[in-house]
Amino acid sequence: MSDKRKKAATAAKLHKDSMPCNKPKKTPGHPTKSHVVKACEGGKEKIIRFGQQGVSGSPKKEGESESYRKRRESFKARHAKNIAKGKMSAAYWANVEKW
Repeated sequence: MSDKRKKAATAAKLHKDSMPCNKPKKTPGHPTKSHVVKACEGGKEKIIRFGQQGVSGSPKKEGESESYRKRRESFKARHAKNIAKGKMSAAYWANVEKW
């Protein structure tokens, strides 16, 4: 592993105990993922990293462009099965936070 990746991995380490449940936050120091969340459901806890670093989702506002609307609909159709799995899946959190 290169020094750069080791440094990024160390910076990206999280302590599950200190994170609040179901509150996504940005991870600018992570080399590949843009967000992280501690997903809690049914007595289980899981750290989930999601979203591609440097890529924005579709803006959630009135008057969005046709291309953004199609982009958002394509994401939701492509990941519908995984979004339906609920809070313990990365697709669910990407849908909530970025799309």
